[in-house]
Amino acid sequence: MITEQDIQFMSLALEESKKALPGCLPNPPVGCVLVKGGKLVAKGFTQAPGYHHAEASALETYSESLETDFQSMAAYVTLEPCSFAGRTPSCAKALIDRRISQVFVAILDPDPRNSGKGIKMLTDAGIAVTTGVEADSVQKFIYPYLNKG
Repeated sequence: MITEQDIQFMSLALEESKKALPGCLPNPPVGCVLVKGGKLVAKGFTQAPGYHHAEASALETYSESLETDFQSMAAYVTLEPCSFAGRTPSCAKALIDRRISQVFVAILDPDPRNSGKGIKMLTDAGIAVTTGVEADSVQKFIYPYLNKG
């Protein structure tokens, strides 16, 4: 069940995603916030091609605080974490490697290289995944920037 708090955190992730433009292009502008104990602990957005995606940016920000416990943390991401490595490592793998306990995703990635594979990687690793959080708002913003194959 999606709570009011989930909607608020995804709204913050959407605000982060807007900071990615125009530098992230041709990659989609994605935002991510990390939450621990109901409190925002880190945020990030997609950087220029070849640099951090939103999830990696938020994870790095949290790591810089010298915190190492990711296990009781939730990630709110505007677009399904990527399952494949290209110029950057897989974001789904980064979340798995840090043992994030829960991931909230606004919309699935229509890019045929991903398209559900990121969600499958997360769930196969035992991570609880909730999709559709603030999907309409995120879809309106991000749709023009998506690689729809």
